[in-house]
Amino acid sequence: MPRTPALISRFPHLRRDFAASLVVFLVALPLCVGVAVASGVPAELGLVTGIVGGLVTGLMRGSSLQVSGPAAGMTVLVLEAVKEFGLPTLGAIVLATGLLQVGMGLLRLGRYFRAISVSVVEGMLAGIGLVLVAGQLYPALAAKAPGSGPGKIAGLPGAFLDVFGDGAALASLAVCAGTIAVLFLWKHAPAWLRTVPGPLAAVGLATLAAFALSLPVATVEVHGLLDSVQPPPASAFGELAGLGVLGTVVAFTLIASAESLFSAAAVDRLHSGPRTAYDRELVAQGAGNAVCGVLGALPMTAVIVRSAANVQAGARTKASRVLHGVWLLLFAALLPGVLAHIPIPALAGILIHSGAKLVPVRALAGLWREQRGEALILSVTALSIVAVSMFEGVLIGLALAVVKTAWEASHIRLEIVDRGAGPVDAYLSGNATFLRLPRILDGLEALPQDRPVRLDLSGLHHLDHACRTALENWAERHSAAGTEPVRVTAPATPAPAARATAV
Repeated sequence: MPRTPALISRFPHLRRDFAASLVVFLVALPLCVGVAVASGVPAELGLVTGIVGGLVTGLMRGSSLQVSGPAAGMTVLVLEAVKEFGLPTLGAIVLATGLLQVGMGLLRLGRYFRAISVSVVEGMLAGIGLVLVAGQLYPALAAKAPGSGPGKIAGLPGAFLDVFGDGAALASLAVCAGTIAVLFLWKHAPAWLRTVPGPLAAVGLATLAAFALSLPVATVEVHGLLDSVQPPPASAFGELAGLGVLGTVVAFTLIASAESLFSAAAVDRLHSGPRTAYDRELVAQGAGNAVCGVLGALPMTAVIVRSAANVQAGARTKASRVLHGVWLLLFAALLPGVLAHIPIPALAGILIHSGAKLVPVRALAGLWREQRGEALILSVTALSIVAVSMFEGVLIGLALAVVKTAWEASHIRLEIVDRGAGPVDAYLSGNATFLRLPRILDGLEALPQDRPVRLDLSGLHHLDHACRTALENWAERHSAAGTEPVRVTAPATPAPAARATAV
């Protein structure tokens, strides 16, 4: 009895953290299982990743209240990797991803992920959301999904038409629709009822309905925790030399790291406790992924839904996320048979709801009004992911962001001073790059051919090789046609009132 006050005095936030850990566990349980099933791996592997996220990443320094586990944002990429390279190679990919993250964290590169264009990240998540929604509609309709993103979207009208007249498909669609309805309406439930997290309530009600009504719907296939954990064989590591596998490792690393660190920034805004140490958090995420790879489990990221639930439940320290991993471990060890009763359409509904929230429809409308270039990057990134693949789509988005930044950074101003007689003065200031070269040459070539020209380049901050060469060629042409050679000068006195042309 005396030990209890001593324990409370040593861990003053234990009660809050304990309660928060139960909430996070109840939120994480259906999501871990749903992400695993949608990724094409045994359901238990989703729980393994959640356990590692709590017991390994949760114990490490970085972000105190952020919760890690399998994420819906990685589902599409994992499914592609499993289909193309096989489940054993997935473990090697995840292990390599984790080691790469640890290395980047030790090299203090975590902070630089904040420099990634927000539009690219949002476009990436939107593309994942679109593919995820399209892909999960097929298990909701008791149909087989096509392999490609465009194929999934193109096949949806036919899949919906095939539902009518098929009792099993109608039952599956009803379970999925009911799950989504519960998720949307749960916020309007009485406060005492909302103590049960929405995802758990939706899956629980769907399971009860399917059992009570004997609905002909597919349920989760259970393999057993120990049977599901399969460390990658030595031959799987040989696959890492392949270009396709290396590209997948890079994609896993960039997406998992960016999602985790952006989540950390969002979680920091939800509480007033210690701020995230980005490099340490990247090491923690990498260590967790390395362990997941050794166990042959799914990759992990920090997950904003679970993290927000942790903060809102009153968590104060990392103890809450560690304990949530303990509860997942106990469930996986003691109650694995419960998973066999969960309807797959209910898990599809959970992921459709999660995928839809990844598509920022309202934010995109506002962005289009204020920053059309950023809205274009977001849209093109999302559509490229749907049309091509995750990795190529992100690369296209990054390339667009770089081009947009280069275009904006290459702002240049051409001022022409024409006094009506004598030489014409041309002043260039700003950054002269090849992106603005056509406009620069248009302005210079419009100058009178029969008058001397003095070209002042002293106001330039940068002059690239293409512009230097083009200016030299223009000067040679103008000198050949004009009364005297073009002179590059830097007048000591300010130019008189100028006629300015923005380039």
